[in-house]
Amino acid sequence: MKNMKVPLLDLGIQLAGLREKMVAAVTEVIDSTCYIMGPKVEALEEEVARYCGSPFGIGVASGTDALLASLMALGVGPGDLVLTTPYSFFATMGAVLRLGARPLFVDIDPVSYNIDPVALEQALAEDPARTARIKVVLPVHLYGQCADMAAIMKVADHYTIPVLEDAAQAIGAACPMVENGRVVWRRAGSIGVAGCFSFFPSKNLGGVGDGGMITCQDPQLTEKIKIIRVHGGAPKYHHGVVGGNFRLDPIQAAVLSVKLPELDGWHQARRDNAALYNRLFDEVGLAGDQLTLPIAVYRDSPREAGAYPDYHIYNQYVLRVKNREKLMAFMANAGIGVEIYYPIPLHRQQCLAGYGYERVSYPESERAARETMALPIYPELTDAMQEYVVDRIAAFYADPTNREM
Repeated sequence: MKNMKVPLLDLGIQLAGLREKMVAAVTEVIDSTCYIMGPKVEALEEEVARYCGSPFGIGVASGTDALLASLMALGVGPGDLVLTTPYSFFATMGAVLRLGARPLFVDIDPVSYNIDPVALEQALAEDPARTARIKVVLPVHLYGQCADMAAIMKVADHYTIPVLEDAAQAIGAACPMVENGRVVWRRAGSIGVAGCFSFFPSKNLGGVGDGGMITCQDPQLTEKIKIIRVHGGAPKYHHGVVGGNFRLDPIQAAVLSVKLPELDGWHQARRDNAALYNRLFDEVGLAGDQLTLPIAVYRDSPREAGAYPDYHIYNQYVLRVKNREKLMAFMANAGIGVEIYYPIPLHRQQCLAGYGYERVSYPESERAARETMALPIYPELTDAMQEYVVDRIAAFYADPTNREM
């Protein structure tokens, strides 16, 4: 097969089709001279909240600030614990540490890579004194697939601990929930007390810089977060609490409002790409042998839930592979962009040295960090590009020496 370049992500193709609308939206902001907050931010807040199925949206400067402002509004501080996953981007833990609190980790489910509800329940049950210090349960919807929120909410509600969703990679993803005796689909960010989203450019809905959003179910919590977003000032120059400058830029809001109507189509293209990868890997006989394909856990959801297309939005398409480091070098040489999300679990990060985390182990998170590799999955991939990716991986494993771990 002829060599070709397949980048991990190509935003230029997406930009080409929307450039005229995006430039017009940005120009409108510039001409308005309304450069802090204003109608563009308010419009996006309403649009994203409606899209996610939440009553309120609060635009913030980044996904990290979404986590930080939400945790602050929930009263997290020194001496508190936040129960979360050790397998995520650093911001999940970083926001907790910045408030003087500590993460309490529980391991992941090896299929979805999301927090294991059984491990979560065990952690809450085994030490009542420690559980009393847990201020928030913080699941992450990793790679574009919701954690098992039905099970997580049941456990957290039993202990009356609020659940904050880290949905940075999962806008539009959904999972089945039982409400009033029937199964319904709920989108990420509409299930816990609040949901935190990132508009980093590589996300399914990405801006032209940093940006974030908090979706919220409660008007009082929403108001708290809005006050924290502007240095804790309410009214202006009167500060009952210490907040920060967490405001969403109206230029980012304008761009995101242009892109949001395209989002469901981009989700479907990613799902189509994932399905093609799955078929191609099966055809060359690699699935379940040298690599393990990602599994959409809600694909076979309870029938009474009905069909729902957006159960998985494939922010990443992540394989488990044998001989990963050598395979990655081989792929780079073939002109194919691949990435590891994430090579070091949070409990092994250097900034936690001396806090005792080195004495604990989370085997599934550690195994995922050793074995996983992400392939290009962006909507504009062509069939030929995907065929080339699979062909090169098949060529790598055709060499018997590469089949060793």
